[in-house]
Amino acid sequence: MQKMQRAQQQQQQVQMQMQMQAPPSQFGQAPAGYVAGAGRGASTYGGDTGWAAIPDVGDYGLRHRQKRREDVFTPLTDSLLESRSMANSDATAGGGGRHGVSGMAQVLDGTTTTAGYRTNLSGLAEARSTVMTMSLDKMSDSVSGQTVVDPKGYLTSLSNTKIASAAEVGDINKARLLLKSVRDTNPKHGPGWIAAARVEEAAGKTAHARRLIMEGCEICPDSEDVWLEAARLHPPDQAKTILAAAARRMPTSHKVYLRAADLENHDFAKKAVLRKALEANPNSVTLWKAAIELENADDARVLLAVAVEKVPHSTEMWLALARLETYDNARRVLNQARKHLPTERAIWIAAAKLEEAQGHGDMVDRIVDKAVRSLDKHDAVVSRAQWLKEAEAAEFAGAPLTSAAIIKCTAGRGVDDEDRLRTWGDDANAALSRNAVATARAMLAHSLATFPTKRSLWLQAVDLERKHGTASSLDEVLAAASERLPRTEIFWLVRAKEKWLAGEVDKSRSILTEAFKANPESEPVWLAAVKLEWETGEIERARVLLTRARERAPTARIYMKSALLERECGQFEKALGLLEDGLQRYPTFAKMYMMGGQICSEDLTKDRINLDRARKFYQRGLQHCTYSVVLWNLASQLEEQVAEYGAGSSNAGVTKARSLLELARLKNAKNPELWLSSIRLERRAGNEKLAVSLMARALQECPSSGLLLAENITMSPRVEQKSKSADAIKRCPDDPRVIAAVASLFAGERKHDKARKWFERAVKLDSDLGDSWAKWYAFELDVGTKEAQADVKQKCIAADPKHGELWCKVSKAMSNRRKTTAEHLEAAAQNVLEKLHKLN
Repeated sequence: MQKMQRAQQQQQQVQMQMQMQAPPSQFGQAPAGYVAGAGRGASTYGGDTGWAAIPDVGDYGLRHRQKRREDVFTPLTDSLLESRSMANSDATAGGGGRHGVSGMAQVLDGTTTTAGYRTNLSGLAEARSTVMTMSLDKMSDSVSGQTVVDPKGYLTSLSNTKIASAAEVGDINKARLLLKSVRDTNPKHGPGWIAAARVEEAAGKTAHARRLIMEGCEICPDSEDVWLEAARLHPPDQAKTILAAAARRMPTSHKVYLRAADLENHDFAKKAVLRKALEANPNSVTLWKAAIELENADDARVLLAVAVEKVPHSTEMWLALARLETYDNARRVLNQARKHLPTERAIWIAAAKLEEAQGHGDMVDRIVDKAVRSLDKHDAVVSRAQWLKEAEAAEFAGAPLTSAAIIKCTAGRGVDDEDRLRTWGDDANAALSRNAVATARAMLAHSLATFPTKRSLWLQAVDLERKHGTASSLDEVLAAASERLPRTEIFWLVRAKEKWLAGEVDKSRSILTEAFKANPESEPVWLAAVKLEWETGEIERARVLLTRARERAPTARIYMKSALLERECGQFEKALGLLEDGLQRYPTFAKMYMMGGQICSEDLTKDRINLDRARKFYQRGLQHCTYSVVLWNLASQLEEQVAEYGAGSSNAGVTKARSLLELARLKNAKNPELWLSSIRLERRAGNEKLAVSLMARALQECPSSGLLLAENITMSPRVEQKSKSADAIKRCPDDPRVIAAVASLFAGERKHDKARKWFERAVKLDSDLGDSWAKWYAFELDVGTKEAQADVKQKCIAADPKHGELWCKVSKAMSNRRKTTAEHLEAAAQNVLEKLHKLN
């Protein structure tokens, strides 16, 4: 500061020096006739002309001269001042005392003294340097007298600095002008002051924004928002003062008190503010809630007791007080609430939940029924959809009995009689989609009470209990369904199976016995009883049951199961005899021809089975069942296998098999399975070119067959497999066989992640196709971890596949008949790995 003052003094001295050295013309010319230094006796002015030449008297006082000097003064540059000083110095050195003492100049050590003023010519530069230094000091941080600049955070601080563009500055100025016009037009308009303050805040002028908003508080003292904005813009201490003034001006504003409570750092201070607010606003529900939230349970109960007296129209206060009270007091509180709020359903529902929590289930239905009638009496409009939401909310709150009571009393409101069955079924499904199981169960129970003989409703209820219920609840529903619909076998069978799987074999037998009484000629019941005894090792009981079934309900499947039992027990002749008896009754049942041919051709190396007998079974079957593709394939495979066991030449067997398949394709046109059998026959016979030709013809006849496209990928050379895969995906993008073939291709190329994704996609497209599961599990056995293998196995067990060429070959083999799904998966995967090893 001393440097600044010294610089300013030096600058003033230079200005005064320049003013005093100005030429006389600045002060006017001397009158004509005036001679300086004339003799004492001479005329002073030289006659009348001299008097006429005297100018008018003007204001040449010091004040006027100083004003004129300030008006006409123009700052000069340092170079001009220095040159003028040098000129003055030269004139003083050469002219001596021409100007007298007033014009004398002395040069002493670089300092020029003129008319008693001392001027340092280098002062201006020094002053400017000092000002620059002080400005830089202000821009930096000063710690212990040293300037500190953080080199790491410097660029960060620069990046955080907001530099307004010209457009933004223009917009801010426009906003200022517009808002100033708004304030001038309507100064009592609070939002105008708030907007103006926020514009200044956005422009970085917080102090100006605070001044504006405080001016707004003075002009609009009744505007709640203006006071709150002022509190927001100011620091907490000043904000408290502002809010105190606002509370004095507007004692009924609960927002002001809530904001003031938020500014306090301690609970006791907040409580004090809110209690003062409640004194001024005893009917404010918001203030009561805020005050109660700060209290503990006991103090909250006391406050709530006062609150319900002050604001009896608040349902939340009544319910909160009831939750904090004991059972007896809660009942009294809810009864008082119903008197004050007779049209509020939430109070009735709370009463029902209270009784349910105490174990008074019989009271729940009565309370809900009384609630519905009371609301109707007071003309309280509550729609059916609202009651359903209340039921779901009660379930989620842990009150399933209340939910069921609501459904029971309100499910039929506003529903036509002819639409009840469909509407209630849709409501149950919608509740399940929202995971409201108890609500859906209650809806189905109400529907079944109205429609006790509707099979679809019972099936829906059974499915719900199987997925979301317990074993006991499922058994109860099945028992009720069997009692209501005794002629429907599915409920008896499912109930018996569940008991069998639970290990209660005797209970399962008794259930099937009751099913026999209700359905004495039912094939499913007989076969279920046979399976129960068969799987538990009671072969004689199963045989007796099958004998009775052939007498009472002689169906084709019963004959087939009878033959299958004897075949498993090794009684081939009995099995063939039973098949002959069955074929006499049902000559068009293809499976009995298949089983007869398989029994006869099971072991061609032994003389026990006659080959001609097997041929006759297939020939008879083809005469009666020309549509059976499996039967044609079995007949062709028999002729092909004859040569392998020395019963004929290999060429003759292939020729007969080829002719059978050609005949089959004529009788069953556009069948991809028959084309695939012909192609594989030629490949096994070594006729690769013929196989390729047949594949081309097959794809022309069946262009969208995923079975043929997958085989085409597998049998093609490696260089063509990618193009074949692309074509197959283009034709059948969602066929699981094609997707599994592409996955196997990726596995062969060691692209394990892609192969795994494609295998997963294949099983998602059709989880019942066991071949996809077998290929995926084989892949994991080859390159995967134990965790991945276990995961695939668990998913396959859950899916329980039943179809697939490779899968059925394993699962339907007599040696694997009693094995589990996991064992079938292991065997099928081993077959896949063996084929891969042979190819490699």
